[in-house]
Amino acid sequence: QYVADKLVELVNKHLSDKIPVFVTDGLNFYREALLKQFGVLKEFPRTGKRGRPKKSKIVPSDDLRYAQVVKTRKNGVLEKVEKKIIFGEDIEQSEISTTLLERQNLTFRQDNNRVSRKTIGFSKVKEWLENQMKLYCTHFNFCRGHGGLRYKDERGVECKNTPAREAGITESKWTLKELLTFRYFKTSIG
Repeated sequence: QYVADKLVELVNKHLSDKIPVFVTDGLNFYREALLKQFGVLKEFPRTGKRGRPKKSKIVPSDDLRYAQVVKTRKNGVLEKVEKKIIFGEDIEQSEISTTLLERQNLTFRQDNNRVSRKTIGFSKVKEWLENQMKLYCTHFNFCRGHGGLRYKDERGVECKNTPAREAGITESKWTLKELLTFRYFKTSIG
């Protein structure tokens, strides 16, 4: 539950005003984490009847949309994939998919031995894993060209673009040396 809470909290810090559609696997940890982060406290009025009044509870806000992709397996073979809407109403069935996230996880595992399964290279110390993942993600976004982000340069040659350049964060594809020698400054917000 702790990891799900931290993940949803981190996502919320980077969101603009609009809450996106959240799609996860069938783990209920995310349901609880989303309620903690985006839920509203609903208080029930006193009825005047005998007995203990109804306790207030956290309910999803009106703009929270959350769905799950639940996979059922039998003897290790995928039997059924079910799409469930947990919170919200205006979610298209085509929006309920974990394909892109699963592809990203596979890419991470292929490129990064620290998160590969059943290897001797996996991270044993959380701090080292976090630092290595920061380096990997920065390299992935600033230095590595992606086949799905092609563009033509001034000579008309087709080149692979980086996600950071595509998003307008940087003007060029960085070299590993530029990444490792980049000087950054922490600034306070407020």
